[in-house]
Amino acid sequence: MKMKNAVNIDDLRRLARRRLPRVVFDYLDGGAEDELTLRANRRAFDDLTLRPRLLGGGRVDLSTEIFGQSYSAPFLIGPTGLSGIYWPEGDLHLAGAAAEAGIGFALSTGSNASMETIARRIDAPRWFQLYPWGGPEFSEALVERAAAAGYSALILTLDSLVGGKRERDLRHGFSHEIRMSAPVVLDGLMHPRWLASVWFGRHRPRFENLIPFLGDAASDRDLAEFTRSQRNPHFSWEDVRRIRGLWPGPLLIKGVMCAEDAIRARAEGADGIVVSNHGGRQLDGAPASLSVLPEIVAALDEGATVLLDGGIRRGSDIVKALALGAQGVLLGRAPLYGLAAGGREGVARALAILADEMQRTMILTGCDAPRHLGRDHLALRTDPPPT
Repeated sequence: MKMKNAVNIDDLRRLARRRLPRVVFDYLDGGAEDELTLRANRRAFDDLTLRPRLLGGGRVDLSTEIFGQSYSAPFLIGPTGLSGIYWPEGDLHLAGAAAEAGIGFALSTGSNASMETIARRIDAPRWFQLYPWGGPEFSEALVERAAAAGYSALILTLDSLVGGKRERDLRHGFSHEIRMSAPVVLDGLMHPRWLASVWFGRHRPRFENLIPFLGDAASDRDLAEFTRSQRNPHFSWEDVRRIRGLWPGPLLIKGVMCAEDAIRARAEGADGIVVSNHGGRQLDGAPASLSVLPEIVAALDEGATVLLDGGIRRGSDIVKALALGAQGVLLGRAPLYGLAAGGREGVARALAILADEMQRTMILTGCDAPRHLGRDHLALRTDPPPT
């Protein structure tokens, strides 16, 4: 199947599964423990139905504004680490496709292209995501670099103070690096296109943002071990206040799943929050992001920016999230399936699919702009979703 023949995100997922070795696909696709929360994220969207309305949305404008910046649609490519393991220079392809589509892009601390490289090569608005790793010197160095490189907003991810128990990865012995074993080697040989382009290619993925902490001679294993050693379960709201004082632009707290934390984040100076359970990759048994969105929106003041991620596979999912009060969504796996399937072309295809589906959904629900979406466009499902 060629990229242009992929009609939905699940088609791109199948293409990605075909191209990637099992160890890499499972890292992309999997969640924590029994993957209850991973499945709940999708089920929450299925449990909401849309109310068709006639002749109200014929001229739909998907454009939106977040923190004073205009975007072509209310979705951004969210921060994801190790993107270079799916396709050479994966972060550059994600950022480039986002720029071409006129949407936002957020770079992860764990990216395989440095924040400076992205800034030099992609002339478009961009955000930086900071993990609460290490001590103050770690976060201060990265925040200063992000500001100097022109990143306009900072996402502070707080739901990963310890790693989730991702059992697919544990079975493969995968922990931010691929460890060679007979099954892994055999699987790699059965995926020669990936092997030639990623494993033996010119752009072997490594944590480029972390090299200044260890030096240019650091190996893949050194860098992976550094990410594991820098987990900081003692990170606190005091640290949030410290980072708020360092960062000159909008600050978002990611990983918020209850009204109490949303209110606290605002009190500590956050301009917005991301309702997120880390794509089901951290606390298994946590609720779906979508299911807690209404209570969080209701608890916050009107000046707070609320974004959501987790489980988005359709343009109609984005419409549902906005109807429940989010100003926008962050995309995780959807563009990564495209990246793994076909590089920048695959990412562009994923974004085009979601924009097309969202446009169609808006027309059929009689809504002409994201800002006009509300609860009256939704209804709870009363019949079981199709199997």
